[in-house]
Amino acid sequence: MIYHVAKTGNDNNTGSEKNPFLTISKATQTAHSGDTVIVHEGEYRECVSPVFSGDSAYERITYTSADGEKVIIKGSEVIKGWKKEEGTWKVEIDNEFFGEYNPYTTTIDGDWLMSPIDKFLHTGAVYVYDSALKEVADESELLESTWYTEQKDGKTVIYANFGGYDPNQGITEINVRQSCFYPKETGVNYITVRGFEMAHAATPWAPPTADQPGLIGPHWSKGWIIEDNIIHDSRCCGISLGKEISTGHNPAVNFGRKSGYQYQLETVFRAVQAGWCKEKIGSHIVRNNTIYDCGQNGIVGNHG
Repeated sequence: MIYHVAKTGNDNNTGSEKNPFLTISKATQTAHSGDTVIVHEGEYRECVSPVFSGDSAYERITYTSADGEKVIIKGSEVIKGWKKEEGTWKVEIDNEFFGEYNPYTTTIDGDWLMSPIDKFLHTGAVYVYDSALKEVADESELLESTWYTEQKDGKTVIYANFGGYDPNQGITEINVRQSCFYPKETGVNYITVRGFEMAHAATPWAPPTADQPGLIGPHWSKGWIIEDNIIHDSRCCGISLGKEISTGHNPAVNFGRKSGYQYQLETVFRAVQAGWCKEKIGSHIVRNNTIYDCGQNGIVGNHG
């Protein structure tokens, strides 16, 4: 079967070319082994989390942009309602807006992270026309093209110095989702992702002893093909082929009784005990992607 997704669609439709779905996420609930999901031009602000696996390398589920059409998947949302205060701008956002994951209360921290020492950076980011501003540690440090965040009365408050730019008139975005294309569960096998631009993911620090989510990745699955995509502005990780959380998560920072090297060895044994082997995990193909402005790495993958 071939399913279609378009900005003119509706998730109550059948997903045909004439009656497309509105979201890629709806297509993930419908597409099964051997099916293709064709996404038509537009900007899709969602985290696509494939539900079903392909049965083999020859019976995979393919997610692809329509020929000649530009499709962008973003982990950000446009934010209005900024108020100017003495040269800087401020916006207050109810924490319920972020759901289970708030990038502005989640700091970048973990094993092998050496700088900054005070660990103030967050997985969130602020963008002006796709260009990321720099986060600073205190409101007093707000020079042009910088931002700062704090929590007040159940709200995320973001301050920013935009120079002469009015954030309510242009395209001002903030990260709100951890990933753009990443299964919630492990073991979602034989998926192809082709021809998308994906950006603005609030990804965490991903050392080899931690959970390693990326802007896009298979989440400890087998046989993915990630090709011909443009991947950029992930706070930490672009493409992640790495391990999941059950085999350990930042033990050196959380416990500190052993060296990071020793903890990394232990994750290998835990992975084997959890069933890590080439018949179940890995064998991915990553090719012809353009990757840039990802803070920690373009591609990461311990045990993947």
